[in-house]
Amino acid sequence: MTFNEGMQIDPDRVSVGGGPGRGGKIALGGGAGGLIVLVLALLLGGDPGSLIGDLTGAQDSQVAQAPGGGLPEHCTDGASANKYVDCRVALTIQSLDSVWAPELPKQTGQRYVEPKVRMFSGAISTGCGNATSAVGPFYCPADQSAYFDVSFFQELVDRFGASGGPLAQEYVVAHEIGHHIQNQLGDIDRAQRDPQGANSAAVRTELQADCYAGLWAHFADKTPAPGSNQPFLKPLSDNDIRDALSAASAVGDDRIQQASRGRVNPEAWTHGSSEQRQKWFLTGYKTGQVKACDTYSAPSVDNPPALR
Repeated sequence: MTFNEGMQIDPDRVSVGGGPGRGGKIALGGGAGGLIVLVLALLLGGDPGSLIGDLTGAQDSQVAQAPGGGLPEHCTDGASANKYVDCRVALTIQSLDSVWAPELPKQTGQRYVEPKVRMFSGAISTGCGNATSAVGPFYCPADQSAYFDVSFFQELVDRFGASGGPLAQEYVVAHEIGHHIQNQLGDIDRAQRDPQGANSAAVRTELQADCYAGLWAHFADKTPAPGSNQPFLKPLSDNDIRDALSAASAVGDDRIQQASRGRVNPEAWTHGSSEQRQKWFLTGYKTGQVKACDTYSAPSVDNPPALR
């Protein structure tokens, strides 16, 4: 999926470096990136707290504390978003805003509040605690912010075998903003109440964020950008969808377990299987409906009702 070249990047929509003050615990409902550390640490018997600090976690000297600045000068328009990953993240966020601003109130009656978005490198202090780049992309409900270290996208390819295509990266961004939608609708806390298992609320929460990412893709090439008669993105191709499905599959619990331990244990799942993640993304993509993404009411997360 590529951007229309004339789309302008708002240099102030995304901040780079720095972070807000410290706060409570990190959101374990992180998306594809949070999965890399959190799931591997849990499955292999490690301590995710060693990579995601709380008030006494990462050393102050390692954490970016200064107020965030704007995007680098090379991020100007759709053409730069098609070339540079950091610019792509920024313009994807604007596309997500343009989709959710009308669709959330239309479909739920809830006004869309733009999340804060921060790109960082190394480590950062968040409203949920200190985090390192090893966590990958994640969403913090306490400060309503999504955090991205763009180096993760190459790791997604090199370490987990995902496609390097644009929609694979945009899917990750859309998934994290999906957590923001859950936060607005009052659902994100469900994951903490039932944090592990094949049919757990944690898995259902992550699959719903995948579905919301698909919902964005449904509208992304059709919804005009503010002040324009063109959408941010050019029409999706079959290859674009394959890119997104590749990323969803790459971070499935079963695939990571098999690669790391040589066996699959559904009782330890926190994000869902590769097949489940693909199915729920497709549910959002094919329906464009928030109600179709109700993973909590689905009798089985293996078979989204909307795909039957």
